[in-house]
Amino acid sequence: MSRTPRREAVALAYDHGHDVAPRVVAKGYGELADMIVQRARESGLYVHESSPMVSLLMNVDLDSHVPPMLYQAVAELLAWLYRLEHGAAPPLPGPLPNAAPKGAKSSKNRGK
Repeated sequence: MSRTPRREAVALAYDHGHDVAPRVVAKGYGELADMIVQRARESGLYVHESSPMVSLLMNVDLDSHVPPMLYQAVAELLAWLYRLEHGAAPPLPGPLPNAAPKGAKSSKNRGK
């Protein structure tokens, strides 16, 4: 009996002038996760796949800020996305700190 992992997605938003840290603005499993990813792509947002990061962010309440223990990993992802938007980012290297190996879906900022 084979079991496929449940799809999960988390969307982050960060308003530099307003937020003290990125906020979880959408999250869900299964079809809802697929819809979050589809909406992000349709909006021109970059979708980064990292199962460990998504698993950690799924524990953050909707519309809550990312907790301090995840700041470094999220900051590295956002810095990479900034460089990507400005044409200076190489592929994201391996797993992000505090976010273990590769995998699921998380979206933030522009790209595809």
